[in-house]
Amino acid sequence: MSRIGSKKIEIPSGVTVQLNGASINVKGVKGNLTYDAPPSIKVEQKDNNIICTRENELRKNKALHGLVRSLINNMIIGVDKGFSKALEINGVGYRAKMEGTNLVMNLGFSHPINHSVPKDIKAEVKGNVITVSGIDKQKVGQVAADIRDYYPPEPYKGKGIRYVGEYVRRKAGKTVGKK
Repeated sequence: MSRIGSKKIEIPSGVTVQLNGASINVKGVKGNLTYDAPPSIKVEQKDNNIICTRENELRKNKALHGLVRSLINNMIIGVDKGFSKALEINGVGYRAKMEGTNLVMNLGFSHPINHSVPKDIKAEVKGNVITVSGIDKQKVGQVAADIRDYYPPEPYKGKGIRYVGEYVRRKAGKTVGKK
């Protein structure tokens, strides 16, 4: 039995959920999201809760059961509160700024890096911290990961882009041996 899939999803006030067959539409204060559930997972709304059930005990359906429940829960949280990820830039002369919908970063390369931010994702720069926010958890995480991939933190001096609170294991540099 899927432990995650069998949990009920409580719908907070201010969020409306519409079920049209396998299509789930969630509307809230911050926007609306739509998801098409696989046909083997049945989604029902009872009172102020959403319940996901699977039609049989096949391994694939067991895996999808928890996944569908988590995706619907993330949609409800996203339209109600939203999601955000914070990235920190470390390095002398490394900086970022927003120019319209483009994030322009100077990361020690011979050229600035332009990263276009999707229209449904919001990016802010304050000092050396880039905050990526939006209602779709997957898109927020993907945009943050794409920004981090331009210069991941290196283990010797710790320069690069890292998530706020991320621990980077540092290595000792070369030592000069005596001859």
